[in-house]
Amino acid sequence: MSRVGKYPVSVPSGVTVQISGPDITVKGKLGESQLTARENVEVTLDGNLIWVKPKNETKEARMMWGTTRALLNNMVKGVSDGFTVNLEINGVGYRAAVEGKFLKLQLGYSHDINYPISDDVTIKCEKPTAVSISGRDRQRVGQIAAEIRAFRGPEPYKGKGIKYATETILRKEGKKK
Repeated sequence: MSRVGKYPVSVPSGVTVQISGPDITVKGKLGESQLTARENVEVTLDGNLIWVKPKNETKEARMMWGTTRALLNNMVKGVSDGFTVNLEINGVGYRAAVEGKFLKLQLGYSHDINYPISDDVTIKCEKPTAVSISGRDRQRVGQIAAEIRAFRGPEPYKGKGIKYATETILRKEGKKK
C-alpha cells in the first residue's frame, strides 16, 4: 500500500481542477498545468479533495499510485504558491546578474557564461552573489538550478563555486608541511 498515495490532495481556494478522463488540468493564479494520468490509476475530485486510487493490484499500478498523487500535489502547490530555489555564489570575483533574457555568470573562467532564461521561470539576483529561481513547475525549477550549479560546482577546499542555499559543503583540510 502506498504511504503517499492514500492521502488526498487538498485544493486551496483560487485553484480550479478539471478532470476529463485521464487528463487533469489545474489552474491557479500562477498559470495552468496539465497531467495525463496512467491508465492503471483512477483520479477523482470530491469537493476540494483529489483522490488517487489504483485500478488493480499490479506492481505498476501501485507504483504509479503514489507518483501520480505526488505530481498532482506539486501541480496544485505550483499554481497556487510556486516553487523557489536559492543559489549562493562563493569566490573572489564570482558574480551573477540578470541582463534582459539572460543570466550573466562570471565564475573565474576566461569568458562570461550567458544562460538563457526561459519564459516559464523567473530568475532574480538581489545581490551579485545570490540567485533566486522561481516558477510553477517544480521539476523545471530544480532542473534549471542544477544546470546553473553545474557551471562551477562547490569545491571542498575553499568552498568556491555555486551551491544551493540549504546545502552544506563538507570542507577538507589542505596540505600540511
